[in-house]
Amino acid sequence: MIPLTIGTAVEAPERPAVIDGSRFNRHTFWCGQSGSGKTYALGVVLEQLLLNTELPIAVLDPNADFVRLASTREDADPDQAARLAALDMRVLHSSTPAEPQLHTRFVDLSVRSQAAVGRLDPIADEEEYNALLHLDKNVGHFDRSTFLSGLVGSPDAAQHRLGLRIDNLEILDWPLWAFGGGSATDVVDERPRVTVLDVGGFAHPAEPQAAALGILEHLWERRMERRPLLIVIDEAHNFCPPEPRNSVEAQLTEQLIQIAAEGRKFGLWLFLSTQRPTKIHPNVLSQCDNLGLMRMNAPRDLAEIGDVFGFVPQHLLEQSPSFRKGEALFAGAFSDEPQLVRIGRRLTVEGGGDLSVEPSPAAGA
Repeated sequence: MIPLTIGTAVEAPERPAVIDGSRFNRHTFWCGQSGSGKTYALGVVLEQLLLNTELPIAVLDPNADFVRLASTREDADPDQAARLAALDMRVLHSSTPAEPQLHTRFVDLSVRSQAAVGRLDPIADEEEYNALLHLDKNVGHFDRSTFLSGLVGSPDAAQHRLGLRIDNLEILDWPLWAFGGGSATDVVDERPRVTVLDVGGFAHPAEPQAAALGILEHLWERRMERRPLLIVIDEAHNFCPPEPRNSVEAQLTEQLIQIAAEGRKFGLWLFLSTQRPTKIHPNVLSQCDNLGLMRMNAPRDLAEIGDVFGFVPQHLLEQSPSFRKGEALFAGAFSDEPQLVRIGRRLTVEGGGDLSVEPSPAAGA
């Protein structure tokens, strides 16, 4: 067992609440409605994993909540702050101009994923899809204009139409693409202790999903290397919903279903966080063995959790609507028995958070 102290017992505040860090070699589901303290508590668990294990972590961070994971609070324990400061933590940005920026290479995506970005169907758009399938992949490492002009100016009619499609959809205008530059997959391959992928700053709604798809496909392609990695996905309902809303989301959901079903034996472990369990694809949710539940009022969501996590006593689930902010139920492989916990204090600085509404000057007169 690797003890992670994440707070205190609700019914006995003098007793530390501990979960087993070694059991994050299972998929974990983390949920709580808005205002429950879900993101703050997730940060506490990540800090404890960084301090007490050697498990590398990649965080898909749509709200920039973990971009300051390397910055400790002034009142943090000096020894723990020093240990965290010594770790190799990388942040790839999109929501601010800070460097390094988050990029991935379009040509590194599978053909199916490239087609999803271009809204191509292999049957309905058979000629354009076939042109994409046989495209010289080295072309993508040139600059944008060279890549596009090579397609639009091609004597091959299918390649020409493919180029027009890419141009009309303005796909190559996405700031996500690296072209010949470095990719987020290169950073993850260097095996830092944590890589925070700030995916929240992209303008096109499919860009965060394409960024996630690039990372997950790459990890799956290299799965036989069996290099353990905890994949943390905040706001997971935007990455694997029950009914995908676009072609990129459908491809991403399919990849996550595959990792959920088969990833454990290759050391690819999911840590999914969301406000609504009913908005997670059931084939992903059903593979989770660890549960962290914070305040949840919706009966439908609690019923879903009860169905999927049958090992949780019903009377504890029924207490969820009355949880105070920062209180949680932990159950499953990482907890010897279900326990109610009051989450401890963060060591590091939260990157996101709600903005306050400032009063007008007239209101204070």
